[in-house]
Amino acid sequence: MKLRYRITFLYAFLFLTTLPGCTDENRQVDTVTYNCVDCHTMNLDENHIFPCTTCHKGVLNASDKNDAHKSLIAQPGNPLHMCNICASCHSKKVKTVGDSLHFTLKKSTNLFRKSFGAVTNLDTFQQTPDPGQPKSALQLAEDLLRRRCFNCHPFNGGNNFPLTSHGTGCAACHLPFVDGSLVNHRFSKPSDEQCLSCHYGNYVGFDYYGRFEHDLNNEYRTPYTTTNEFFRPYGIEYHQLKPDIHQQKGLWCIDCHTGSELMHTGENKPSCKGCHLEKELISSPPKNIAAGKDGFVLLDTEGKLHPVPTMTDPAHFLYDQKVRCQSCHAQWTFNDTGKHFLRLDSDDFDSWSSLTTQGNVEVQTILENNIDFDKTEMKVQMQDKISGKMKVGIWLRGYSQRRWEEVLLGRDSDGKITTIRPVLDFSLSWVDKDDNVRFDSVRSHSANSGYLPYVPHTTGSAGIFYRQRIDRFLKSERSPIAK
Repeated sequence: MKLRYRITFLYAFLFLTTLPGCTDENRQVDTVTYNCVDCHTMNLDENHIFPCTTCHKGVLNASDKNDAHKSLIAQPGNPLHMCNICASCHSKKVKTVGDSLHFTLKKSTNLFRKSFGAVTNLDTFQQTPDPGQPKSALQLAEDLLRRRCFNCHPFNGGNNFPLTSHGTGCAACHLPFVDGSLVNHRFSKPSDEQCLSCHYGNYVGFDYYGRFEHDLNNEYRTPYTTTNEFFRPYGIEYHQLKPDIHQQKGLWCIDCHTGSELMHTGENKPSCKGCHLEKELISSPPKNIAAGKDGFVLLDTEGKLHPVPTMTDPAHFLYDQKVRCQSCHAQWTFNDTGKHFLRLDSDDFDSWSSLTTQGNVEVQTILENNIDFDKTEMKVQMQDKISGKMKVGIWLRGYSQRRWEEVLLGRDSDGKITTIRPVLDFSLSWVDKDDNVRFDSVRSHSANSGYLPYVPHTTGSAGIFYRQRIDRFLKSERSPIAK
């Protein structure tokens, strides 16, 4: 579809010397017509080599830009369009992904709302009510969700830091973005970079690479920041701790978390025993694990084979299957306690001058701009990530304490000993534009002080002190004072 195949050499010369790219002007040279690739460089994968209009609509062989862009769909993978565009070839996947936890966020949304008094469950985060001017703790929590927490979902392009921006809908996981721009049109299986565009900061996924977010205050972040802009690909700096053993061996996230889990309703979740207990491997092995000449092997996403060790140490059977694997094998965990969020509607940012690195583009931009008296003051507002509307006030965050050293243990719903972390220990406040305190440290309410079971992705050798970790927890249960 090169230009030289469509017009004479003379017209090509005139076009290239007078019109190097598309403009908003209506330019027409006799019967000359243009196609998408005359203005847009495309790098397609082998499964999507067909006309651009198949997905993006618009008009082929148009005489100018305006004609070519009639009825154009800029983001065909967006949830608003994927059922009509992507489903024409991938109907089964599109049908099921809409109900997946990645698309609905219903588990985390319902947990958070219930901790502030909600009594009903939502089917999707999009049903989170618009609180207007919050009059209750729940409405204040819903304002936080809609404006700060819903950056990471397939309906939104994410925070516009270099490595945290992503596409929407299908493109969120299957197309590469950097600095908010599409890198190419080569659809592929999700890489770890795409997973980390949402799973960064102190959330499961970042720990897989051994990363722990630095404290927000300038004095506790290294290297020390200066007046010059410091490059933060995830919008934050982080401590480099020990990565998960599976990451050290070269496994990607999707080598364990397959599409049948992520794009459906959460079935077929991976488990340690499913990959490392011999009888499980014999009876129902994962699709990418098979018996080899010298034992079991795993075929990873890149086509490499990895030996799969099986559970032979007697310690694995010591506690009669009443202890979750990470209780012994987690090397470290996320233990951020006392999560504080303040909605600030006024422009009194003096006390936040050392806390501008908030891990949120909107908040950071306003803070850095408005504490600089040489710059034109920006409106103190954030976007509602569901409606797209700008609303007064920004949501600032802080922590009472940030730690990773001690692996905390508790009980799960089955009564098994497992790793836990503080999840629902929130305090919300609101200061309006007249500096009136509307809400002051409204606390979330949940069992066990907000501590919930979770699976840290910091797997490693249990070492020689695993039994002390378990025994110390059992002793604390018998004598709470011992904690």
